[in-house]
Amino acid sequence: MHTPDSKVNNIVSKVPQVTLVFWIIKILATTLGETAGDAVTMSWLGETTSEAKGTGYLIGTGIFGVIFIVAVLVQIRAKQFHPFLFWLTIVATTTVGTTLADYCTRSLGIGYTGGSTILLICVIASLLIWRWATGSISIETVSTPKVEIFYWVTIMFSQTLGTALGDWVADTNEMGYLGGVAIFGGLLLLTALLYYLTSFSRVILFWAAFILTRPLGATVGDFLDKPIAEGGLALSRYTASLALVVVIVVLILIFPQKPASKAH
Repeated sequence: MHTPDSKVNNIVSKVPQVTLVFWIIKILATTLGETAGDAVTMSWLGETTSEAKGTGYLIGTGIFGVIFIVAVLVQIRAKQFHPFLFWLTIVATTTVGTTLADYCTRSLGIGYTGGSTILLICVIASLLIWRWATGSISIETVSTPKVEIFYWVTIMFSQTLGTALGDWVADTNEMGYLGGVAIFGGLLLLTALLYYLTSFSRVILFWAAFILTRPLGATVGDFLDKPIAEGGLALSRYTASLALVVVIVVLILIFPQKPASKAH
């Protein structure tokens, strides 16, 4: 017979443990979000005029928004952690983040700086409300529908922010895609050093790293598929996206992931 406390302790988080493989897949997933989002909004829906591109961003956001909502609902209804479902939902957040950020910063004319500022406020507000409502923003507590809603909303905002940040660094400041990769890769390295060499809050460092992987993936994705004249490799968006999907699936199969430690 289980006591109430034992039932609580038996609740397992529905997100994976944070390991090196987790971060590798996260970066690949965010890169996939950039190439897949661009494949739909630019290669499939977009044309050469700014008006057509704006329509492409809006329609793409609608398409990926529906996929995101469906994936999150399925994830919330799941009784335990499922690696493929989790990463599908992550990819859904990063693709909708890509198209939404492009629509806001380019089609609505908010600009990268304004868009990044607004989205940063949204991320911080989401984390603060989550902390106020549940007492913790640790991923180890992601095991109930209420917490999962906060978790996925925060992730969606962070993915959108990451896209705007990546474009802001690579385009507005004329640093190029490789320059953006160097900056965000360096910031991730700094975050890792803070994790291993200091006693700084692990939860804050996790979310800092989680946010930084998105602009890193965005700049890598742009480097792969943007024209050579713009500093990219001009690879097919469809081919790059398919290759990323294959690598992610292989990593999930080779390195089985376990759920984060039990919620308390």
